[in-house]
Amino acid sequence: MRSWTQGLLLILAVVLAGAGGAGVVLWMQGRRPAPPPQIQVPAPPPVDPAPAARPETSKAAVQAPSTEDIVAKAMPAVVVVETSSGRGSAFFVDRDRLITNHHVIVGQSYVKLRLSDNSTLDARIIATAPDYDLAVLRLMQPGPDRAFLSLGTIQEVRQGQEVLAIGTPLGVFQNTVTRGIVSSLRQLDKVVVLQTDTALNPGNSGGPLLDHAGRVIGINTMGFRGSQGLNFAVAIDHAQALMEGRSLQLAFVPPSSNDGMKSLLQGANSSEADRIREEGTRRYAAQLAALAHVSDQMESAFARFLAYDWDGKVVGTFDRNFYALWEKGALQGSPVKGQEGRVAALRQAADQLRSQVRDAEEQARRADVFPGTRRELQQHYRLDYRGWD
Repeated sequence: MRSWTQGLLLILAVVLAGAGGAGVVLWMQGRRPAPPPQIQVPAPPPVDPAPAARPETSKAAVQAPSTEDIVAKAMPAVVVVETSSGRGSAFFVDRDRLITNHHVIVGQSYVKLRLSDNSTLDARIIATAPDYDLAVLRLMQPGPDRAFLSLGTIQEVRQGQEVLAIGTPLGVFQNTVTRGIVSSLRQLDKVVVLQTDTALNPGNSGGPLLDHAGRVIGINTMGFRGSQGLNFAVAIDHAQALMEGRSLQLAFVPPSSNDGMKSLLQGANSSEADRIREEGTRRYAAQLAALAHVSDQMESAFARFLAYDWDGKVVGTFDRNFYALWEKGALQGSPVKGQEGRVAALRQAADQLRSQVRDAEEQARRADVFPGTRRELQQHYRLDYRGWD
């Protein structure tokens, strides 16, 4: 992938040299961990068929909170994570610490958090577990006490129970709530996950999956696209171990687990076309993440160009300001004397970026990645632009 964007970055470095320096595209290559050792599943405790009569308690004492009450209490504790490469979700677990997915903050040292009241806070990354897609954040300035969520455990999760997910789908619709059921508990390689039919989209990643008591039992992560209604959440037990500095390997293997990720994607119910589509989706997301970093640098270079090297204005509104280079009549005026070559350099860098986006789109199309999935990923990385065609 590094060679895939090297030429574009060299051109962009020249452009940015006049604007204060070249940006660096951060890139990580994932690896598949070795499968965990087989662990004996403990026998369930005996069930008393005729429990002794208990004193009658009041209905208020045993009544579970309503869905509305759970959502109202949880909402202030869920935030949007804003980085230079996109948006995701996170949630407070105490007054100054939060949990999110590792892929939401990858390549960052600090992030901005947007609260439900639209105020913002700064946080730094204090612990990560890439193999488990987990990260722990801490506020730079803790301030007053804040709402936070109680943590449960997957040991109490039952197949078929109702769950709630809160997050920011597509990085736009903050504090969206969806409901579903736990379809199964699975072990994907060494990670225990909850498989649910709760509707998730890019941007939901890092948000909480809540049980009927409002406790967090999982951290939502972007589902394996192409399998309708198939979504996953990393078991909260892994996150608790990360925060406490313990080994993240769980001594619990769900009864439904088998051969991990490979069996899930290539099992009896998965076709070769499904496998190709899943791999294509992951590759497409990685390509867009790299191109989004380049686009961030293009935005900075174009803004400096307009401020110091261009005598004129831009007509129209664009999600990324340099898109104006491709719109007829959008860039009005002329370059400042002596800076005529800057326009050509910017156009060359922008055209090469467009070529790379088109190549990634074509690869995804050949892998039969669904058009809706491609559009969602483009929106997530702010690369949804009609001018790519």
